[in-house]
Amino acid sequence: MSLPAWLETPLAALRAYAHHPDPRVATANFFALLVASNQPFYPLYFYWTVGPEIGPTAWTFLSTAFFLAVPAVSRRNTLLGRALLPIAGIANTLLSAKVFGVASGVEIFLVPCAVLALLIFRPHERWIAAFPLAGFCFLAYFLFHDAYGAPVHVYTAAEYAALLRLNMMSAGGLTACTALVFSTLLADAEERSGGDAAGGGKARD
Repeated sequence: MSLPAWLETPLAALRAYAHHPDPRVATANFFALLVASNQPFYPLYFYWTVGPEIGPTAWTFLSTAFFLAVPAVSRRNTLLGRALLPIAGIANTLLSAKVFGVASGVEIFLVPCAVLALLIFRPHERWIAAFPLAGFCFLAYFLFHDAYGAPVHVYTAAEYAALLRLNMMSAGGLTACTALVFSTLLADAEERSGGDAAGGGKARD
């Protein structure tokens, strides 16, 4: 089934923007644009699942430009471009925790941030990027969890329960999507290497 003509050109431009010959960079670009493309719909998700007080969701748009910039930065410096993805995610999570309050459960997004930080860098980049960024996700929870103060808007207990479910499902879905994408990358790498790993041959890094 072909796409409508009016969709083909923008999607082709988006694919070209996200493309990179390095699969880890291309994957970081994909996730950055995935998050950015979902952010405009967050107020709608919020309205349908939590309630009509969607004003505070506008704060989440402060991070959109940073997610959108990941592919552009990666073209200049692949390490910085990839690092920008978890950095933007962490910053958005901490800001959201302040805006909505810790009762919203939004801090759960630190988990996919840490997972992505550990996966998008190569072994020799772990000590300069992966471990510090993933470690900060855990450190941020312990440092800031009880330090945000009053949220921008206090929701009812029922609304917080609904928001907690929304955030848990969203963070869980993002983490599962991350696992699926990297599982596919691993399968592709095994095929390119002649199926040694799948066929019981010598394992490779």
